[in-house]
Amino acid sequence: MGERDVVDRPIREWNGLTIPDPGVYVVDDRHKRFGFVAQHMMVTELRGEFTKGFARIVVAEDPLRSVVTATIRTDSVTTANPDRDAHLSSPDFFDVGTFPTMEYRSTGIEFEEQADQILQWARLRNNPLTRRPSAAGLPAVTRSSGRFVVHGTLTIRNVSRPVDLQFEYGGASRDPDGFDLFGFTATAEVDREEFGLRWNVMLESGGVLVGRKVRIELAGEAVRQA
Repeated sequence: MGERDVVDRPIREWNGLTIPDPGVYVVDDRHKRFGFVAQHMMVTELRGEFTKGFARIVVAEDPLRSVVTATIRTDSVTTANPDRDAHLSSPDFFDVGTFPTMEYRSTGIEFEEQADQILQWARLRNNPLTRRPSAAGLPAVTRSSGRFVVHGTLTIRNVSRPVDLQFEYGGASRDPDGFDLFGFTATAEVDREEFGLRWNVMLESGGVLVGRKVRIELAGEAVRQA
């Protein structure tokens, strides 16, 4: 895994989860994805991401009082297609010259009780990311995970709307350099037209070129600051 191999370290317990100590955590640029998925031609998924952004999580003594903030550079949008990226950057969509960033700020957090443990085991067992060629020589792992709903406000093109993130906490660790961190994934679905991103083309076969609903996909490691 390279220079940031991690050794799991229980930090404190809360509702059966191993959670990080209170403090300010910043999402590591080398271990993050600020992505999105939109529907194209009514039949396929189009994936993209923003390569430049900053996310900060202030973990409180009571984790439900923690605060999440994020700023994403709209001019860093990429879908692996230069022409499409130029169109997304234009006034038809993000208008990056006028609105260089989009913002998210949490307004509250709720804890979701764990689902049935058998279903949880089946989900993990069928996830290819959990499979390893060999577990020989690895340290014993103590890892809990949990789901939260992060209530907040998303601002795009100076338009703010409430957006709830389905936040899945991945566990707390300490890296070889002594830095505490935790992992997470988060998703949400938004209607892009509510933020002024209304450009579209009607298809002769019916429907539109670009779907209104967009799924936000976030993932990363948040590292505690000194």
